[in-house]
Amino acid sequence: MAVMEILRWPDPTLKTAAETVEQGTDLGALLSDMFETMYDAPGRGLAAPQVGVLKRVFVMDCTWKEGPRSPRACVNPEILWRSDEIATHEEGCLSIPGVVASLPRPARVRMRWHDADWALHEAELSGFEAVCAQHEFDHLEGRVYLDYLSPDHRAEVLRAYEEAGA
Repeated sequence: MAVMEILRWPDPTLKTAAETVEQGTDLGALLSDMFETMYDAPGRGLAAPQVGVLKRVFVMDCTWKEGPRSPRACVNPEILWRSDEIATHEEGCLSIPGVVASLPRPARVRMRWHDADWALHEAELSGFEAVCAQHEFDHLEGRVYLDYLSPDHRAEVLRAYEEAGA
């Protein structure tokens, strides 16, 4: 296992959509390295494009900072449904360190994904788990949370990012 370099915004890789992973591909080493990198950062989610790998893969663990670890590897995830109910949460990003922004997102999502062993999963996610999954899914689409901000709010966050030493 190895800690990988996390790309920082505005690296063009972060604006590139990731490719579907072929069924049966061995992702063991990549996923191990991504988990190690995420925990080391320390973050709660990490998408493959953030470490320069343009594959539809992300890892997340929404509970480890408050309790036991609950790691989840998501390969070729799909968001099947988004609730009409909106919740606003503070979001940060390992690729945009040092700043956070309030962002409204659907409060619940239904997601389908494969795990590291290619078993298929489907679940409704809510709360921070829904926020994290949507945030990481955006990375697979070539989007970062800045893309959702109003021009004024985006400029404010980017000013803070530059002042933080971007």
